[in-house]
Amino acid sequence: MAIKDFLLPDLGEGLTEAEILQWLVAEGDTVTLNQPIVEVETAKAAVEIPSPYAGVVTTLHHAAGSTVDVGLPLISFEVGGGDVAATAEAPAIQGGDLVPSAPKADADEKIQVLVGSGPKAGKLTRRPRKGPAPAPPAAAPIPAPAAQVAPAPSLAQVHVLAKPPVRKLARDLGVDLRVVGGSGPNGTVTRADVQAAASGAPAAGGAAAVAVAPRPDFDRADFDPATREQRIPIKGVRKATASAMVQSAFTAPHVTEWVTADVTEMMALARRLRTYPQFAGLKVSPLLLVARALILAVRRHPLINSSWDDASQEIVVKDYVHLGIAAATPRGLIVPNIKDADGLSLPQLAAALEALVATARDGKTAPADMQRGTITITNVGVFGVDAGTPILNPGEAAILAFGAVREQPWVHVGQIAIREVTTLSLSFDHRIVDGQLGSEFLADLAGMLNDPWKMVDFTA
Repeated sequence: MAIKDFLLPDLGEGLTEAEILQWLVAEGDTVTLNQPIVEVETAKAAVEIPSPYAGVVTTLHHAAGSTVDVGLPLISFEVGGGDVAATAEAPAIQGGDLVPSAPKADADEKIQVLVGSGPKAGKLTRRPRKGPAPAPPAAAPIPAPAAQVAPAPSLAQVHVLAKPPVRKLARDLGVDLRVVGGSGPNGTVTRADVQAAASGAPAAGGAAAVAVAPRPDFDRADFDPATREQRIPIKGVRKATASAMVQSAFTAPHVTEWVTADVTEMMALARRLRTYPQFAGLKVSPLLLVARALILAVRRHPLINSSWDDASQEIVVKDYVHLGIAAATPRGLIVPNIKDADGLSLPQLAAALEALVATARDGKTAPADMQRGTITITNVGVFGVDAGTPILNPGEAAILAFGAVREQPWVHVGQIAIREVTTLSLSFDHRIVDGQLGSEFLADLAGMLNDPWKMVDFTA
């Protein structure tokens, strides 16, 4: 027998620490190779870490809620000789491998897309502070008829099969996953199981569900009665976002310009494209056509798609477009990007946008998907906002805010008519982009949205 320490691995480029959200095992548990042992949150995403050993857990070095530096001991195992040999053949842990596949989201779920703001107001929840013991306290079960009650292992010994989005939902609703019956494959707890437990209904799998009353967005008990204030630690996605925004705001001199555009024809085109066989099963939204117009405008004005290299005193112009789409997820703002978006046809771009949104919504966006972006779109219109002054993502020269599309009186062909109108806001780095280039780029983009058929191409 030997004791093996498992150190917190590097979960992605540039990440130096992670917060332990919850332990999935307890001291004394027997684990198998690649069994999920802990869920952690980095500045990029929440991931489950699999066990690199098969053996018995001897020590959990940090309690849930702790922030641990990469390279520090996370957990210790007692392993036998055969187990050691087995683990030696295990592949090295990579950041992308730590994110398991997530269940398909409900059809009525939507993701909010914006930049420069954190989680949507009123949706922030705070996890209850944990004591020194890694395992959370057991929730009181709903009384059930004696015939339905069966002997069960202690909660500390229960290993729950549930994917990160389901665990996040359970935390938000105050549901203890260890006492929820799983109706998915191999007893996996699903969204429906958690929602049933929260509402007091029986789980889909037939097991008695334990319901805990949903917590309010801000638990009154978390406010200090003396100061009537609550302090929320700055960490994870919020910390990373704040650092990036401060760096950008105080490094690149921002200039923002606006243009109001008649997008009646663009909206009509979006509706028509939905009937085309090339777009069967794909979501055709106004954002798709704005993205297409931006890519074409970049081709005509390549300097807008560049970055400032202060170390070498050079402007780096990119011959590729890694299109960022700013997304506000339950964990905070992230900006994943579509690699080589300029090489995609319109249907391919629609599929890439849909995949990007679904991945972000399920909490599966990999760190690599949020790196090397060249230009970004933020859709503030989904909140009914007309315009804004978005902050550049570090390393990019421009960001476009797409405002709400509204019916307004408009002069069209010499007559006053009701038209669909939107405002586009472009922030750019004035070290690279002067007023003329910024204005020409924005006017070119607006012109394509006003007459969108000239940008439709079903090939790359």
